[in-house]
Amino acid sequence: MKKATFLLSALVTGTFSFAQEKPNIIVILADDLGFSDLGCFGGEINTPNLDKLSENGLRITQMYNSARSCPSRACLLTGLYPHQAGLGHMDGKSPEWPRGYAGMRSNDNVTIAEVMKDAGYFTAMAGKWHVGKAKTPIDRGFDEYYGLLGGFDSFWNPDVYTRLPEDRTSRTYKEDEFYATNVITDYAIDFINQANDKKQPLFLYLAYNAPHFPLQAPKEVTDKYMETYMQGWDQIRDERWKRIAKMGIMQGNPDLSPRGMVTESFHVDENYPLPAWNSLTSDQQKDLARRMAIFAAMVDIMDENIGKVIRTLKDNNQFENTFIIFMSDNGACAEWHEFGFDFRTGVKYHTHVGQELDSMGLKGTYHHYGTGWANACNTPLNLYKHFAHEGGISTPCIVSWGNKIKDKGGIDYQPCHFSDIMATCIELAGTTYPETYKGNKITPIAGISILPVVKGEKMPERYIYAEHEGNRMVRQGNWKLVSAHFNKDQWELYNIAVDRTEQHNLAPQYPEKVKDLTKAYFEWADKSDVIYFPKLYNKYAKGRKADLKEYEEKH
Repeated sequence: MKKATFLLSALVTGTFSFAQEKPNIIVILADDLGFSDLGCFGGEINTPNLDKLSENGLRITQMYNSARSCPSRACLLTGLYPHQAGLGHMDGKSPEWPRGYAGMRSNDNVTIAEVMKDAGYFTAMAGKWHVGKAKTPIDRGFDEYYGLLGGFDSFWNPDVYTRLPEDRTSRTYKEDEFYATNVITDYAIDFINQANDKKQPLFLYLAYNAPHFPLQAPKEVTDKYMETYMQGWDQIRDERWKRIAKMGIMQGNPDLSPRGMVTESFHVDENYPLPAWNSLTSDQQKDLARRMAIFAAMVDIMDENIGKVIRTLKDNNQFENTFIIFMSDNGACAEWHEFGFDFRTGVKYHTHVGQELDSMGLKGTYHHYGTGWANACNTPLNLYKHFAHEGGISTPCIVSWGNKIKDKGGIDYQPCHFSDIMATCIELAGTTYPETYKGNKITPIAGISILPVVKGEKMPERYIYAEHEGNRMVRQGNWKLVSAHFNKDQWELYNIAVDRTEQHNLAPQYPEKVKDLTKAYFEWADKSDVIYFPKLYNKYAKGRKADLKEYEEKH
């Protein structure tokens, strides 16, 4: 394999001081987890294992994803911005769309698994794939796979989950024993033990589909959260904010963003403010509290399973030599209004009453919690999944690596990005990013290694970008330029070091900074296959109910 040479040598060489033995690498990804859902990020959900991981590790509070499942996963796996890999929107194969949106390609990019496999790693994946079914995880460098190839489905139904390669023997479960989060973890532990038996370093991508809708969990776990969430989203949000401030999660001294809004979308015609919890009827409150209690139960169960993974590593005497990074693929999911939805994604919902409440989250049900709880789950940030504002692209991030974390239990405020995970794995493995792979020229990597953060050092200043569905962002240093399509694509400027919650738009005061960052954004967009999404959608989306409004000539 031909090797690339980079100006930033730390990106691709083993310059970080660690044991001569190659470390295991485990990337854990949650699905639709809000910024403050974990206990160690200010939440009330019981997450003792992740909290302990953070106590002995490091919390990175400004790790950016790509605002939604497919783009974030493509970005994480390839070290590229999602449009560069063909997943600027979602995972459906759309060859008639422009190349940034036509579907995940395999002829001009590599996955972390492909690079790690060539570096001698045993590569395995357990969980949600969601970057298209044209190529499976096995096709893209993973030795072993179990999970959900698509985006979301029942947590109770084993038939929608896949074991690959096809000649592998699947685990068997008794009737009513199957629950996806537990089973995904069972396979992850199998894969950890396989690598240990083979005496190979491990690269494991553990991508839970929890706590994404449909919200489903055992009744006994849901029940223990009902009293908590009957307090309502306003009270929960206030309590989270107090804990966040006490913990020092936020850089500077930002204001708490106000109670949010339901935004204009494919399903909602115009923006309107979220209602206060005490304005809802008693039946509405009980229904909504039950939805959030199921969500919390899913996070609780995920944390319990992550504890099993950690114990397995310790039993194998591999924990100290394992680099673990935990993240979420996007911010909390506000789809599509304050009452959530039932039956399928959309705006139809049913207010459950009486005994109906007890059956919520069990087999055959389908629920989501809605915008009010998404606003609380993203406390104190602005907006949600889909958006390039902080609430859409910020993930709670925990890094653990035995005794190699310099500031154990610390908090780091430096901006990082999902595209950095590839470069980080490359440095950990002491390998290089290829210029060519299987005869194809490979797009140069977009990210850089975050190991300086682990060492307590400064990352180099750079530009970081995001675009999804016309929502756009460019970050340079402390400055962030951002726009939302529902706000007519108007650029807003924030100093994130003092205003992480994006409450003080400085665009009128700093027009030259707006001009400079706008220029940088469009230069990136032009070379990264980014197209102005409303114009793209209106031209290529077949069967659309209505056109999206177009506000700008360019991008």
